[in-house]
Amino acid sequence: LGSALTLVRSDVIAKMSAAARIYNKDGLDVYDRPIKDHNYVMVCDTAKGVGGDFSSFSVVDITSVPYKQVAKYRDNQISPMLYPSVIYKVATEYNNAYVLMEINSSEQVSSILYSEMEYENILFVNRSTDGQVVSGGFGGGKTQLGVNTDKKVKRIGCMNFKALVEEGKLLVQDIDTIAEISTFIENNKGSYEADEGYHDDLVMTLVLFGWLSTNPYFKDLNDVNLRHIMYENQMKMIEDELTPFGFLNDGRGDQDRSEEHTSELQ
Repeated sequence: LGSALTLVRSDVIAKMSAAARIYNKDGLDVYDRPIKDHNYVMVCDTAKGVGGDFSSFSVVDITSVPYKQVAKYRDNQISPMLYPSVIYKVATEYNNAYVLMEINSSEQVSSILYSEMEYENILFVNRSTDGQVVSGGFGGGKTQLGVNTDKKVKRIGCMNFKALVEEGKLLVQDIDTIAEISTFIENNKGSYEADEGYHDDLVMTLVLFGWLSTNPYFKDLNDVNLRHIMYENQMKMIEDELTPFGFLNDGRGDQDRSEEHTSELQ
């Protein structure tokens, strides 16, 4: 598995092991069911649905580190008109996951998902002369319904994805994704892509996740849950410190009151 040209070191790839699927149907493989109060990100890649490249997505549990790939989908026959329905159903199941769309070919899928299906947790991207930044739909520059994978985004994504995997901060559970990682190699232009005869649609969803995780907005995706945990921890600490604290009787109470009464009489 792997070679000197692979993005991820070959010894790391050799130690990767696929988990057992708990659900498998029509291109969707599920490895972990949704967990209440967990936060999920779905990164989607879009193809034309004519038997070439795959439309694919990875669902990643971002509640805590290490992040974990919990489901994946890929299909090279699905129409861009039908793909939003698959995204909507799976994203809704995973606690209304935050969805980052790749829009290199067009914004058709993300537009249908947002405008027609009214899915709210789509991650907007602001594009300016400084590059692309994930946002909540506000800020300067042009606002897009997804990210355009340009050279800068891909370079940052590749380097961060490599670091996450090699440092054990991102667990890849899907066998097809692991296979793509082992054939994701450096080309003669210094960038990375699938080796000849292979695909990289799944690994690119995780490369885009790597880019997403470098954005300041990524830290805000867990804020609600983080505030809740901090509040509970603080309340528990206060309760532990203050109750039960009891009363201390040093035997001086009656004597003090007696002295006060004698003083008043005088």
